[in-house]
Amino acid sequence: MSDLKSFASDNNSGAHPAIMEAVVNCNVGHLKSYGEDEISIRTDRVFEEFFGSQARIHYVTTGTAANVLGIRAVTHTYNSVICAEQAHINNDECGAPEAFGGIKLVPVPSKDGKLTPGSIAPYLGHVGFVHASQPKVISITQPTEVGKLYTLKEIEELVEFAHDRDLLVHLDGARIANACAALDCSFFDMTTALGVDLISFGGTKNGCLMGEAVVFLNPDIGEGFVYLRKQAMQLVSKMRFVSAQLNRYLADDLWLTNARQANAMAQRLAEKAGAIEGVTIKGTVDCNAIFAHIPPEATEILLEKYYFYVWDEHDHTVRWMTSWATTEEMVDEFVADIEKAVAAVR
Repeated sequence: MSDLKSFASDNNSGAHPAIMEAVVNCNVGHLKSYGEDEISIRTDRVFEEFFGSQARIHYVTTGTAANVLGIRAVTHTYNSVICAEQAHINNDECGAPEAFGGIKLVPVPSKDGKLTPGSIAPYLGHVGFVHASQPKVISITQPTEVGKLYTLKEIEELVEFAHDRDLLVHLDGARIANACAALDCSFFDMTTALGVDLISFGGTKNGCLMGEAVVFLNPDIGEGFVYLRKQAMQLVSKMRFVSAQLNRYLADDLWLTNARQANAMAQRLAEKAGAIEGVTIKGTVDCNAIFAHIPPEATEILLEKYYFYVWDEHDHTVRWMTSWATTEEMVDEFVADIEKAVAAVR
């Protein structure tokens, strides 16, 4: 077993023991394939309890698949998707929206990864112009790639702006649990109640093994998705092993417990590391991502023992992330080593 000590990503943590137990428990007997099993059907009902009876749920194995297939299902190849320039779909999907979906992404400049009606408006000037791609979706990431949160009011305003212009709103919710935990609201409050049309629902970053879902909230969209998912090689034959994860994830508020732990450990790390002379926490810590300035020589020392990302080499910004599995002891050990590394190069 690796002794890697990671503050690079919540993807680096393992699956929660309760999730693993659920996977083992569903590994009994014969059940129907391709999502027709009783576990998947029961999990559909659980999702409906969280998002509303109109929700239609489709399980996939990766966040990239959830993002790309969800957007592909509601666009034509002549459509475009407006997103923040920092958006995951723009920078971290290896061009999958374009390659698989044939979708043009329109990245909008943003300091915090958030879109506003004002920032989007200039990109709608060619609606109806035959030589230009036609905007169809506004995609927001909650929380953003730089760890910031949309307030519920901000999402509501974006949805109203979009719908007034016959646009759909997609929410990339790879870390939606962390956002809900930070804002003290439910999934329903953040999405269905505000009129969000579709979601990429993530569980992998918050304790699942590989559990993601495309959730259509707008009953008028997503027709034919079952065929699209099959065509895209995301129709898992033994679907129960995906849906069982999400079923357990949503039970007993495990999703919320995990997200609160990750968020709390980020706050602890920011407070303790920020008190070290030579370390500056960049902005506020809204969920489980911390951006900090530390001396580059200290970064080199720390990277000999820990795994984390140098976010911006030009201004020596690093990103630290915590997960459901991060403990107070792990944070305190890391902080102690940060202090030693900074002192060594001072």
